[in-house]
Amino acid sequence: MATERPTRDDYAHWERVTTRWADIDVLGHMNNARYFELIDTVVNNHLFSALGADIRTFPAVGVVAEVGCRYFAEIGYPEPVDVGVYVESIGTSSIIYRVGLFQGEGDQACAEGRFVHVYVDNTDPARPVTPIPAEIRAAVEPLRRG
Repeated sequence: MATERPTRDDYAHWERVTTRWADIDVLGHMNNARYFELIDTVVNNHLFSALGADIRTFPAVGVVAEVGCRYFAEIGYPEPVDVGVYVESIGTSSIIYRVGLFQGEGDQACAEGRFVHVYVDNTDPARPVTPIPAEIRAAVEPLRRG
């Protein structure tokens, strides 16, 4: 994982989400599980939008093989969160996304997630699909960095 704190310029796709009272723990920060929910949701929102169809019905579907998050600053309630996404790499059966979470006007991420989808046969999830289907590749290629 990169060691530098990401900035807004690093990301290609953006969504704004809201925090909810239930997202916040007793110390006033957003609960760790909520970060992972946002990361998963924004990546899949992009796929749904770019493909114009329910991604769960495709012959090959992305399953989460890895997810992690680095935390830099607190995210709280009730301010909205800007979530940016870029594709770090596209392999033969996997895609690695970076997802930055920003709150407020600052340029530096409050957190950054690393999210890996591995594409598998929708009827046999134990079998990876190679190569990644062309329509999936076309949907994520505009988000590619580096």
